[in-house]
Amino acid sequence: MDQDRIVITGIGLTSPNGNSLGEYRQNLLAGKSGVVNYETRYMGPVLAGVCSFDELRYQKKKDIRRGTRAGSIAVYCANEAVRDSGLDWPNVARDRVGVYIGITEHGNVETENEIYEISKFQYDTKVWSHHHNPRTVANNAAGEVTLNMGITGPHLTLGAACAAGNAGFIHAAQMLRLNEVDIAVAGGVSESIHTFGIFASFAAQGALATHEDPTKACRPFDLNRNGIVVAEGGGICTVERLPDALARGARIYAEIIGYAMNSDARDFVLPDANRQAECMQLAMKRAKINADQIDIVSSHATATEQGDIEEASALRRIFADSHAVINNTKSFIGHAMGAAGALEMLGNLPSFDDGIAHATINLDDLDPRCALPNLVINQPRELGRVDCILNNSFGMLGINSVVIIRKFQG
Repeated sequence: MDQDRIVITGIGLTSPNGNSLGEYRQNLLAGKSGVVNYETRYMGPVLAGVCSFDELRYQKKKDIRRGTRAGSIAVYCANEAVRDSGLDWPNVARDRVGVYIGITEHGNVETENEIYEISKFQYDTKVWSHHHNPRTVANNAAGEVTLNMGITGPHLTLGAACAAGNAGFIHAAQMLRLNEVDIAVAGGVSESIHTFGIFASFAAQGALATHEDPTKACRPFDLNRNGIVVAEGGGICTVERLPDALARGARIYAEIIGYAMNSDARDFVLPDANRQAECMQLAMKRAKINADQIDIVSSHATATEQGDIEEASALRRIFADSHAVINNTKSFIGHAMGAAGALEMLGNLPSFDDGIAHATINLDDLDPRCALPNLVINQPRELGRVDCILNNSFGMLGINSVVIIRKFQG
Protein backbone atom coordinates (compact mmCIF):
# COMPACT_ATOMS: atom_id res chain seq x y z
CA MET A 1 0.00 0.00 0.00
CA ASP A 2 1.36 3.43 -0.97
CA GLN A 3 0.15 4.78 2.38
CA ASP A 4 2.75 2.59 4.06
CA ARG A 5 5.58 3.78 1.84
CA ILE A 6 7.82 6.25 3.68
CA VAL A 7 10.09 8.71 1.88
CA ILE A 8 12.76 11.29 2.69
CA THR A 9 11.93 14.70 1.24
CA GLY A 10 14.30 17.17 2.93
CA ILE A 11 17.82 17.02 4.37
CA GLY A 12 19.64 19.19 6.90
CA LEU A 13 23.04 18.38 8.34
CA THR A 14 26.19 19.64 9.94
CA SER A 15 29.27 17.47 10.03
CA PRO A 16 32.96 18.03 10.75
CA ASN A 17 33.60 18.24 6.98
CA GLY A 18 30.47 19.92 5.65
CA ASN A 19 27.34 21.85 6.56
CA SER A 20 25.14 20.83 3.64
CA LEU A 21 24.60 17.59 1.74
CA GLY A 22 26.45 18.92 -1.28
CA GLU A 23 29.50 20.10 0.66
CA TYR A 24 29.56 16.94 2.76
CA ARG A 25 29.34 14.66 -0.27
CA GLN A 26 32.01 16.60 -2.14
CA ASN A 27 34.44 16.23 0.75
CA LEU A 28 33.69 12.52 1.17
CA LEU A 29 34.46 11.89 -2.50
CA ALA A 30 37.59 14.05 -2.25
CA GLY A 31 38.87 12.12 0.78
CA LYS A 32 38.81 15.22 3.00
CA SER A 33 38.78 14.55 6.74
CA GLY A 34 37.16 16.83 9.29
CA VAL A 35 39.15 15.61 12.30
CA VAL A 36 41.25 18.28 14.04
CA ASN A 37 43.25 18.96 17.18
CA TYR A 38 40.94 19.95 20.02
CA GLU A 39 41.35 21.10 23.61
CA THR A 40 39.12 19.66 26.30
CA ARG A 41 38.88 20.43 30.02
CA TYR A 42 41.32 18.59 32.32
CA MET A 43 42.69 16.41 29.51
CA GLY A 44 44.26 19.04 27.30
CA PRO A 45 44.87 18.21 23.63
CA VAL A 46 42.76 15.46 22.06
CA LEU A 47 41.50 14.75 18.55
CA ALA A 48 37.89 15.40 17.57
CA GLY A 49 35.46 15.93 14.74
CA VAL A 50 34.33 19.54 15.22
CA CYS A 51 31.46 21.26 13.40
CA SER A 52 31.42 24.86 12.27
CA PHE A 53 27.93 25.97 11.28
CA ASP A 54 26.04 29.25 11.51
CA GLU A 55 24.42 28.99 14.94
CA LEU A 56 22.65 32.31 14.43
CA ARG A 57 20.94 31.38 11.18
CA TYR A 58 17.86 30.14 13.03
CA GLN A 59 18.48 31.19 16.65
CA LYS A 60 19.19 34.36 18.57
CA LYS A 61 22.16 34.66 20.92
CA LYS A 62 19.90 34.46 23.95
CA ASP A 63 18.41 31.18 22.67
CA ILE A 64 21.88 29.70 22.34
CA ARG A 65 22.88 30.89 25.83
CA ARG A 66 19.75 29.39 27.36
CA GLY A 67 19.81 26.13 25.40
CA THR A 68 22.33 23.41 24.65
CA ARG A 69 24.82 22.57 21.92
CA ALA A 70 22.72 19.52 21.04
CA GLY A 71 19.69 21.78 20.80
CA SER A 72 21.50 24.25 18.53
CA ILE A 73 22.65 21.45 16.23
CA ALA A 74 19.13 20.03 16.12
CA VAL A 75 17.54 23.43 15.44
CA TYR A 76 19.98 24.15 12.62
CA CYS A 77 19.55 20.77 10.96
CA ALA A 78 15.75 20.67 11.37
CA ASN A 79 15.30 24.11 9.84
CA GLU A 80 17.63 23.22 6.98
CA ALA A 81 15.66 20.02 6.34
CA VAL A 82 12.31 21.81 6.30
CA ARG A 83 13.66 24.53 4.01
CA ASP A 84 15.13 21.90 1.68
CA SER A 85 11.85 19.94 1.64
CA GLY A 86 9.86 22.66 -0.09
CA LEU A 87 7.07 22.34 2.47
CA ASP A 88 4.75 25.35 2.66
CA TRP A 89 5.79 25.66 6.28
CA PRO A 90 3.64 28.68 7.29
CA ASN A 91 0.56 26.67 6.29
CA VAL A 92 1.60 23.27 7.66
CA ALA A 93 -0.60 21.95 10.49
CA ARG A 94 2.08 21.95 13.21
CA ASP A 95 0.05 19.63 15.45
CA ARG A 96 0.51 16.93 12.79
CA VAL A 97 4.30 17.24 12.80
CA GLY A 98 6.37 14.92 15.00
CA VAL A 99 10.01 15.42 16.01
CA TYR A 100 12.06 12.25 16.63
CA ILE A 101 15.75 12.80 17.29
CA GLY A 102 18.25 10.17 18.36
CA ILE A 103 21.01 10.98 20.84
CA THR A 104 23.71 9.02 22.62
CA GLU A 105 23.84 10.84 25.93
CA HIS A 106 22.54 14.14 27.25
CA GLY A 107 23.07 16.36 30.27
CA ASN A 108 26.75 15.53 30.73
CA VAL A 109 27.92 18.77 29.15
CA GLU A 110 25.69 21.02 31.23
CA THR A 111 26.35 19.20 34.50
CA GLU A 112 30.12 19.29 33.97
CA ASN A 113 29.94 23.00 33.14
CA GLU A 114 27.89 23.86 36.24
CA ILE A 115 30.16 21.89 38.57
CA TYR A 116 33.15 23.63 37.04
CA GLU A 117 31.51 27.04 37.59
CA ILE A 118 30.57 26.45 41.22
CA SER A 119 34.10 25.14 41.89
CA LYS A 120 35.22 28.76 41.43
CA PHE A 121 32.94 29.77 44.33
CA GLN A 122 33.77 27.07 46.90
CA TYR A 123 30.98 24.92 45.44
CA ASP A 124 28.27 27.34 46.46
CA THR A 125 25.14 26.00 44.72
CA LYS A 126 23.62 29.48 44.67
CA VAL A 127 25.75 29.98 41.57
CA TRP A 128 24.11 27.00 39.85
CA SER A 129 22.16 28.01 36.73
CA HIS A 130 18.37 28.00 36.90
CA HIS A 131 18.46 26.85 33.25
CA HIS A 132 20.09 23.56 34.25
CA ASN A 133 16.93 21.42 34.44
CA PRO A 134 15.47 22.20 30.99
CA ARG A 135 18.97 21.86 29.54
CA THR A 136 19.49 18.38 30.95
CA VAL A 137 16.10 16.68 30.54
CA ALA A 138 16.34 13.83 28.08
CA ASN A 139 13.90 15.35 25.59
CA ASN A 140 15.96 18.53 25.26
CA ALA A 141 17.19 18.37 21.67
CA ALA A 142 13.80 17.52 20.16
CA GLY A 143 12.07 19.92 22.54
CA GLU A 144 14.28 22.82 21.46
CA VAL A 145 13.29 22.11 17.85
CA THR A 146 9.59 22.35 18.71
CA LEU A 147 10.11 25.62 20.57
CA ASN A 148 12.09 27.11 17.72
CA MET A 149 9.78 25.97 14.92
CA GLY A 150 6.39 26.20 16.62
CA ILE A 151 5.74 22.47 16.30
CA THR A 152 2.90 21.32 18.56
CA GLY A 153 2.86 17.62 17.63
CA PRO A 154 4.70 14.95 19.63
CA HIS A 155 8.43 15.13 20.23
CA LEU A 156 10.86 12.54 21.53
CA THR A 157 14.61 12.44 21.99
CA LEU A 158 15.48 8.77 21.59
CA GLY A 159 18.33 7.43 23.69
CA ALA A 160 19.82 4.56 21.72
CA ALA A 161 23.55 4.98 22.26
CA CYS A 162 25.36 5.04 18.93
CA ALA A 163 22.43 3.37 17.17
CA ALA A 164 20.34 6.49 17.82
CA GLY A 165 20.53 8.17 14.42
CA ASN A 166 18.93 5.16 12.78
CA ALA A 167 16.44 4.94 15.65
CA GLY A 168 15.18 8.44 14.85
CA PHE A 169 14.31 7.40 11.29
CA ILE A 170 12.79 4.12 12.42
CA HIS A 171 10.51 5.79 14.95
CA ALA A 172 9.48 8.39 12.38
CA ALA A 173 8.50 5.69 9.88
CA GLN A 174 6.47 3.87 12.52
CA MET A 175 4.59 6.98 13.62
CA LEU A 176 3.79 7.90 10.01
CA ARG A 177 2.49 4.40 9.32
CA LEU A 178 0.34 4.60 12.44
CA ASN A 179 -1.04 7.95 11.22
CA GLU A 180 0.06 9.62 14.44
CA VAL A 181 1.67 12.38 12.37
CA ASP A 182 1.72 13.56 8.75
CA ILE A 183 5.28 14.89 8.72
CA ALA A 184 8.24 13.72 10.78
CA VAL A 185 11.39 15.70 11.48
CA ALA A 186 13.81 12.91 12.29
CA GLY A 187 17.44 11.86 12.60
CA GLY A 188 20.18 12.17 15.18
CA VAL A 189 22.48 14.71 16.85
CA SER A 190 25.63 14.68 18.97
CA GLU A 191 27.25 17.24 21.27
CA SER A 192 29.70 14.66 22.62
CA ILE A 193 32.94 16.58 22.16
CA HIS A 194 31.82 19.15 24.72
CA THR A 195 31.99 16.72 27.63
CA PHE A 196 35.47 15.83 28.86
CA GLY A 197 34.00 12.72 30.47
CA ILE A 198 33.53 10.87 27.19
CA PHE A 199 37.18 11.45 26.25
CA ALA A 200 38.36 10.45 29.72
CA SER A 201 36.29 7.26 29.70
CA PHE A 202 37.50 6.16 26.27
CA ALA A 203 41.06 6.95 27.35
CA ALA A 204 40.60 4.83 30.49
CA GLN A 205 39.45 1.97 28.26
CA GLY A 206 42.47 2.40 26.01
CA ALA A 207 40.04 3.21 23.22
CA LEU A 208 40.75 6.89 22.46
CA ALA A 209 42.53 7.46 19.15
CA THR A 210 45.84 9.28 18.90
CA HIS A 211 47.87 10.22 15.83
CA GLU A 212 50.37 12.92 14.92
CA ASP A 213 48.18 13.79 11.93
CA PRO A 214 44.55 14.34 13.06
CA THR A 215 43.19 13.59 9.60
CA LYS A 216 44.65 10.08 9.78
CA ALA A 217 43.51 9.30 13.32
CA CYS A 218 40.28 7.46 12.56
CA ARG A 219 41.29 4.15 10.97
CA PRO A 220 38.46 1.58 10.84
CA PHE A 221 39.56 -1.93 9.87
CA ASP A 222 43.25 -0.89 9.82
CA LEU A 223 45.78 -3.02 11.67
CA ASN A 224 47.30 0.12 13.23
CA ARG A 225 44.06 1.68 14.46
CA ASN A 226 44.16 2.71 18.11
CA GLY A 227 40.66 3.85 18.98
CA ILE A 228 37.73 6.19 18.55
CA VAL A 229 37.77 9.81 17.43
CA VAL A 230 34.85 11.54 19.16
CA ALA A 231 32.80 13.86 16.94
CA GLU A 232 29.82 16.18 17.09
CA GLY A 233 27.25 16.71 14.36
CA GLY A 234 23.69 16.25 13.23
CA GLY A 235 21.66 14.77 10.42
CA ILE A 236 17.92 15.45 10.30
CA CYS A 237 15.40 14.83 7.52
CA THR A 238 11.79 15.53 6.76
CA VAL A 239 10.07 12.18 6.35
CA GLU A 240 6.59 11.71 4.87
CA ARG A 241 4.15 9.15 3.54
CA LEU A 242 4.59 8.71 -0.20
CA PRO A 243 1.08 9.89 -1.24
CA ASP A 244 1.52 13.13 0.71
CA ALA A 245 4.92 13.78 -0.84
CA LEU A 246 3.62 13.09 -4.35
CA ALA A 247 0.56 15.26 -3.83
CA ARG A 248 2.67 18.33 -3.17
CA GLY A 249 5.22 17.54 -5.88
CA ALA A 250 8.07 17.04 -3.42
CA ARG A 251 11.55 15.99 -4.41
CA ILE A 252 12.03 12.47 -3.08
CA TYR A 253 15.60 11.67 -2.05
CA ALA A 254 14.99 8.05 -1.06
CA GLU A 255 12.45 5.58 0.26
CA ILE A 256 12.89 3.88 3.64
CA ILE A 257 12.02 0.28 2.79
CA GLY A 258 13.26 -1.70 5.78
CA TYR A 259 14.58 -1.36 9.29
CA ALA A 260 15.25 -3.37 12.41
CA MET A 261 16.52 -3.02 15.96
CA ASN A 262 17.59 -5.75 18.39
CA SER A 263 19.77 -6.32 21.45
CA ASP A 264 22.88 -8.40 22.05
CA ALA A 265 22.06 -9.18 25.70
CA ARG A 266 25.74 -9.99 26.09
CA ASP A 267 27.93 -7.22 27.48
CA PHE A 268 28.03 -3.53 28.39
CA VAL A 269 30.45 -2.66 25.59
CA LEU A 270 31.49 -5.76 23.63
CA PRO A 271 29.42 -6.29 20.46
CA ASP A 272 28.03 -9.57 19.14
CA ALA A 273 28.38 -10.48 15.46
CA ASN A 274 25.49 -12.95 15.70
CA ARG A 275 22.98 -10.33 16.82
CA GLN A 276 24.31 -7.80 14.31
CA ALA A 277 23.84 -10.31 11.49
CA GLU A 278 20.33 -11.07 12.73
CA CYS A 279 19.50 -7.35 12.73
CA MET A 280 20.60 -7.00 9.11
CA GLN A 281 18.64 -10.10 8.12
CA LEU A 282 15.50 -8.83 9.83
CA ALA A 283 15.75 -5.45 8.11
CA MET A 284 16.11 -7.14 4.72
CA LYS A 285 13.19 -9.48 5.47
CA ARG A 286 10.97 -6.49 6.28
CA ALA A 287 12.15 -4.77 3.10
CA LYS A 288 11.33 -7.94 1.15
CA ILE A 289 14.79 -8.06 -0.40
CA ASN A 290 17.90 -10.23 -0.09
CA ALA A 291 21.62 -9.48 0.16
CA ASP A 292 22.02 -9.62 -3.63
CA GLN A 293 19.83 -6.53 -3.94
CA ILE A 294 21.99 -4.37 -1.66
CA ASP A 295 24.49 -2.21 -3.56
CA ILE A 296 26.25 -0.35 -0.71
CA VAL A 297 26.68 -1.34 2.93
CA SER A 298 27.55 1.57 5.20
CA SER A 299 29.53 -0.02 8.02
CA HIS A 300 29.40 1.13 11.63
CA ALA A 301 33.06 0.28 12.36
CA THR A 302 34.48 2.66 14.98
CA ALA A 303 38.20 1.74 14.74
CA THR A 304 38.11 -0.28 17.95
CA GLU A 305 39.65 -3.71 17.57
CA GLN A 306 36.83 -5.91 18.83
CA GLY A 307 34.11 -3.75 17.32
CA ASP A 308 35.65 -3.87 13.86
CA ILE A 309 36.27 -7.61 14.05
CA GLU A 310 32.75 -8.48 15.18
CA GLU A 311 31.08 -6.35 12.52
CA ALA A 312 33.39 -7.73 9.82
CA SER A 313 32.36 -11.22 10.85
CA ALA A 314 28.68 -10.29 10.63
CA LEU A 315 29.15 -8.64 7.24
CA ARG A 316 30.97 -11.65 5.81
CA ARG A 317 28.14 -13.86 6.97
CA ILE A 318 25.55 -11.79 5.08
CA PHE A 319 27.44 -10.40 2.09
CA ALA A 320 30.21 -12.92 1.31
CA ASP A 321 28.60 -13.87 -1.99
CA SER A 322 27.02 -10.50 -2.74
CA HIS A 323 28.08 -7.77 -5.16
CA ALA A 324 27.52 -5.16 -2.40
CA VAL A 325 30.43 -2.85 -1.68
CA ILE A 326 31.23 -1.85 1.90
CA ASN A 327 32.47 1.55 3.05
CA ASN A 328 32.89 3.60 6.22
CA THR A 329 32.17 7.27 6.90
CA LYS A 330 33.67 7.55 10.39
CA SER A 331 37.12 7.47 8.81
CA PHE A 332 36.37 11.01 7.56
CA ILE A 333 34.53 12.62 10.48
CA GLY A 334 35.10 10.47 13.55
CA HIS A 335 32.36 8.88 15.59
CA ALA A 336 29.43 11.30 15.80
CA MET A 337 27.68 9.09 18.37
CA GLY A 338 23.94 9.88 18.30
CA ALA A 339 24.32 11.46 14.86
CA ALA A 340 26.48 8.68 13.43
CA GLY A 341 23.77 6.57 11.82
CA ALA A 342 22.07 9.61 10.29
CA LEU A 343 25.23 11.23 8.94
CA GLU A 344 26.55 7.94 7.58
CA MET A 345 23.31 7.20 5.76
CA LEU A 346 23.16 10.73 4.35
CA GLY A 347 26.78 10.55 3.21
CA ASN A 348 25.90 7.54 1.07
CA LEU A 349 22.47 8.68 -0.13
CA PRO A 350 23.83 10.76 -3.09
CA SER A 351 25.10 7.49 -4.58
CA PHE A 352 21.59 7.09 -5.98
CA ASP A 353 22.35 10.03 -8.28
CA ASP A 354 26.08 9.81 -8.97
CA GLY A 355 26.55 6.02 -8.85
CA ILE A 356 29.70 6.31 -6.72
CA ALA A 357 30.56 4.68 -3.40
CA HIS A 358 32.79 6.86 -1.25
CA ALA A 359 35.83 5.18 0.25
CA THR A 360 37.01 4.14 3.67
CA ILE A 361 40.08 6.35 4.12
CA ASN A 362 43.15 5.81 6.31
CA LEU A 363 43.05 2.10 5.53
CA ASP A 364 46.71 1.43 4.76
CA ASP A 365 47.22 -1.99 6.34
CA LEU A 366 44.04 -4.05 6.42
CA ASP A 367 43.61 -6.13 9.55
CA PRO A 368 43.25 -9.67 8.11
CA ARG A 369 40.56 -10.35 10.72
CA CYS A 370 38.55 -7.57 9.06
CA ALA A 371 39.00 -8.73 5.47
CA LEU A 372 35.75 -8.07 3.66
CA PRO A 373 34.51 -8.65 0.13
CA ASN A 374 34.33 -5.48 -1.92
CA LEU A 375 35.62 -3.13 0.77
CA VAL A 376 36.09 0.31 -0.80
CA ILE A 377 39.59 1.37 0.26
CA ASN A 378 41.03 4.90 0.06
CA GLN A 379 39.56 5.78 -3.34
CA PRO A 380 35.87 6.12 -4.34
CA ARG A 381 34.50 3.40 -6.56
CA GLU A 382 32.34 3.92 -9.62
CA LEU A 383 29.38 1.55 -9.43
CA GLY A 384 27.37 2.85 -12.35
CA ARG A 385 24.01 2.30 -10.71
CA VAL A 386 22.98 2.26 -7.05
CA ASP A 387 19.47 1.24 -6.05
CA CYS A 388 19.71 0.07 -2.43
CA ILE A 389 21.82 1.04 0.60
CA LEU A 390 21.98 -0.73 3.97
CA ASN A 391 23.11 1.40 6.92
CA ASN A 392 24.50 -0.24 10.07
CA SER A 393 24.56 1.54 13.43
CA PHE A 394 25.38 -0.22 16.70
CA GLY A 395 25.83 0.98 20.28
CA MET A 396 26.82 0.25 23.86
CA LEU A 397 24.73 -2.06 26.01
CA GLY A 398 24.25 -4.14 22.88
CA ILE A 399 21.78 -2.07 20.88
CA ASN A 400 21.79 -2.64 17.12
CA SER A 401 19.96 -0.80 14.35
CA VAL A 402 19.77 -1.15 10.59
CA VAL A 403 17.99 1.08 8.07
CA ILE A 404 17.64 0.24 4.38
CA ILE A 405 16.91 2.95 1.84
CA ARG A 406 16.11 2.57 -1.84
CA LYS A 407 16.27 4.91 -4.80
CA PHE A 408 12.73 6.11 -5.40
CA GLN A 409 11.21 4.12 -8.23
CA GLY A 410 7.64 5.44 -8.34
